[in-house]
Amino acid sequence: MSNAEELLGSRVSRSPSTALLAVGDLLVLISFLVLGELQHNVNPVESPLVVADTIAPFLLGWVVASLAVGVYATDATRTVKTAILRAASAWVLAAAVGLALRATALFHGNSPLSFALVVTSVGIVFFSTWRGLVAALR
Repeated sequence: MSNAEELLGSRVSRSPSTALLAVGDLLVLISFLVLGELQHNVNPVESPLVVADTIAPFLLGWVVASLAVGVYATDATRTVKTAILRAASAWVLAAAVGLALRATALFHGNSPLSFALVVTSVGIVFFSTWRGLVAALR
């Protein structure tokens, strides 16, 4: 086993419940970003590429952050406190990566402070609530 496989194995539990958790995380991420688009009068049906371009940098950020923080590790949802702390920590890092990517020419939009504060705080609430519920129901 390579070092990369060992690291990934300690950060990601390969189980059906982890796969469901990842799907839930994806739905949370998409949901609150689509809600934000709707708040700015962007119709996801009429402008799916605009919405995808909004989601993409944060999704990339989530992938990086989830591995760094270990939100898919075996113990990630063992307690409500652990679930919330890991989810919030991962989202802060994911938002930072997403915001940095949006500040480049690769993605539309930019990262003014007001947007950074909103996307980070709303994401923390959404992910913490979702992950806290998962842990509480286990």
